[in-house]
Amino acid sequence: MPTREIRKQLLAKVHRVVIKLGSYVLTTPSGKLDRKVFTDVTQSVVQLRERNIDSILVSSGAIAAGSGRLGLKTRPRHLAQEQAAAAIGQIRLMGLYDKLFAGHNMPVAQILLTHGDLRNRKRFICARQTLNSVLEYGAVPIINENDTTVVDEIRFGDNDYLSSLVTNLAQADLLVILTDIDGFYDSDPRVNPDARLIGLLETIDEETEKLARGPARSVGRGGMATKLKAAKTAATYGIPTIIANGKKPGMLRAVFDGETVGTLILPKKNKLTGKKHWIAYTLKPQGVLVLDDGARDALDQRLRSLLPSGIVSVEGDFDAGECVSCRDTSGREFARGLTAYSAEAVNKIKGLKTAEISSVLGCPVNREVIHRDDLVVFSALK
Repeated sequence: MPTREIRKQLLAKVHRVVIKLGSYVLTTPSGKLDRKVFTDVTQSVVQLRERNIDSILVSSGAIAAGSGRLGLKTRPRHLAQEQAAAAIGQIRLMGLYDKLFAGHNMPVAQILLTHGDLRNRKRFICARQTLNSVLEYGAVPIINENDTTVVDEIRFGDNDYLSSLVTNLAQADLLVILTDIDGFYDSDPRVNPDARLIGLLETIDEETEKLARGPARSVGRGGMATKLKAAKTAATYGIPTIIANGKKPGMLRAVFDGETVGTLILPKKNKLTGKKHWIAYTLKPQGVLVLDDGARDALDQRLRSLLPSGIVSVEGDFDAGECVSCRDTSGREFARGLTAYSAEAVNKIKGLKTAEISSVLGCPVNREVIHRDDLVVFSALK
C-alpha cells in the first residue's frame, strides 16, 4: 500500500494526539523563544480542535529559555544551575503559550511531571483523570518534566521518552515528534549531503537504531536515537509516530492533511495493554531475578507465570509489588514484571516447589512470584 494511503488510514482514526516540541524547534540560535514557531503551533492546534482532534503538547524549552534570559551561552552543566534555569524559563515558556492561545479563547494548563508521578499506579491513574478533565474543559495541556525539583532517580531523561509515556497516560492515537530536521535519514544529513530521508519505518530493529546513534547537541538532551526509542515505546502501545521538521511553517497542518512529510513509524500489531505498557516502559526495575533455562522458556515460549522453582538468584532490595527485571544466566534481560514478594522473601523460597512455600514463609502465599498478568516478555514485542 502506498505511504500516502497508509497515512490517511491512520490519521482518520486520530482523535487525540501527543505533540512533542524539542528545544531546538522552540528557540532561536541565541536561545530566545521563537515566536514564529509558537504562533504556527498555536494556529495548528486550534485547527486540529476544529477537526475534533485534541492536542496534548509535551514541550521542551524551559531550560533553554531560562539560559537565554540569564545570558548563558551554553546549557548549565550542574543540576542546581539547570534547575534554576528551568524555574526562570518555565514562566516565560508558559506565559507565551498562554498569551497566544488566549487570542483563540483557549486556556492552557501546565502539567509538570516526574517519573515518580507515573511509576506509582494510583498517581498514574490520577494524572490520567486530571489530563482528561483538562481536555473536557477545552484547555490545551502543556506537559514538561519538572526540571526544577527532579533528581536523577526520578528523571525521565529526555522529553522524547516522556512524550512516549504520555501516549499511554493520555490514551492517545498518534505521537508527533517535531524536531529541527526533516525526519529519520539513513545517515546524518548535517554531515552527509547525500543522506536519504526514510519516509516509512515498519519496525525499528537493531540496524535502524545503529543508524540513529550520534552525539546529542548542547541545547537539548536527546538526538535521533532518543526519538526512535520514543517511537518504539509508543509502537508497543499500538500508537504510530511521525517525526517531522517543526521549524518549517505549517508542518503540523501538512502532517494532518496526509502529506508524506517526515518519517512515519508504524505501530506494533500485537500491542500491549495499558497496564503492561506501564510495567515495561514507565517503571524502573528495583531488582533482578536470575532464572534458569527452564523458567526462561516457561515465560518466553509457553506464556507461563514465574514460579519460585526456576529462580537461581536475587539481586537488589525490593518490596512486594515493585518492578523487577528477569534475566537469564548469561545476564540478558528478557522480561519485566511486578513481584508478589519482597527480595527477602524471594531469597528464602528461590528454587523451591510451590507446595513448599507456605512452610518456609509461614503464612498464606501466592503460588506465583510474578503472575502472567503482571509480566511483560520482550520477545513478544518484536
